[in-house]
Amino acid sequence: MTIVNIIGYLASICMICGYLPQAITTIRTRDTDGIALPTFLAMGAGSIFFALQGFLIDNMPLIITNVITAVCSAIIFGIKIHNDRRKKKR
Repeated sequence: MTIVNIIGYLASICMICGYLPQAITTIRTRDTDGIALPTFLAMGAGSIFFALQGFLIDNMPLIITNVITAVCSAIIFGIKIHNDRRKKKR
């Protein structure tokens, strides 16, 4: 394993550890009031594009990190849309 791969895996761990606690909190509490939908969609799209790039260049840390963050983004997006629709009905 090269130093480049080690740095990639360390970056992957940091990104997941930085993103996952917020995703877990949002999933548990269902509180999405503080989430700006356009910004969140842009970040989710970025994760998808980085995952695709990882597949194209065969970079496993890039793939792992961005697949995890894209899945979390999709779940939170679903919760956000559900909450916003429920608020409009009230």
